[in-house]
Amino acid sequence: MSAPVIAFENVMLAVGGQTLFGPVSAVVQSPGITVIMGPNGAGKSLFLGAAHGLLPQMRGGVHWDGVAASQSRAKRGFVFQTTPVMRRSVAGNIAFPLFAQNLPRAERARLLDRALRAARLHGDAGKPAAALSGGERKRLALARATVTEPRAVLLDEPAANLDPASTLELEQSLRRISDEGTKVLLSTHDVAQARRLADDVLFFDHGQLVEQADADTFFEHPATPAAERYLRGEL
Repeated sequence: MSAPVIAFENVMLAVGGQTLFGPVSAVVQSPGITVIMGPNGAGKSLFLGAAHGLLPQMRGGVHWDGVAASQSRAKRGFVFQTTPVMRRSVAGNIAFPLFAQNLPRAERARLLDRALRAARLHGDAGKPAAALSGGERKRLALARATVTEPRAVLLDEPAANLDPASTLELEQSLRRISDEGTKVLLSTHDVAQARRLADDVLFFDHGQLVEQADADTFFEHPATPAAERYLRGEL
């Protein structure tokens, strides 16, 4: 599976006369894991929201392989910072996106079983999702976002509030998903995590994309003073 081409074209979000994001023009077309970094309020979540077509009030355009982001969400999964669950079983939560795909029952069952096993939740399939721990809920959220085998999955600080063991499990899952050919975009404020996962980096500051580079270049030779300060823990 080739990596999608994600094009931001003069994207900007302003509220009450104040520009919160942009203008940003950029193209992401690399395979693997793209990490979005920057200090609090830099625009990481807004970038992901725009990339997934969740900001109808924004100006400019975002296209995935030439198709508007808002018209191509079915080909992507999204994991939010918080992980709400529906009043259903674990299996019912994960299977929910499959019913919009109009798939044969046997195919839905195959995809659900694969997602449950990959998330190590197969033994909890019938358990109420609300009974899961924080780490288990995050695994459920990732399974739900990838159960349809999308071309890409977007994650907004997915390891926030997780203990080290749960964080490690999540990172291993993300690397596996990426190795299987799914494009991964995730935001994080954890520099160590970004070093472990990133193939390339987008660095934001004050709503602006100020640096875009492969991971080795960004971490070893940041091109902007803002990125240097951030990597030193000063920003």
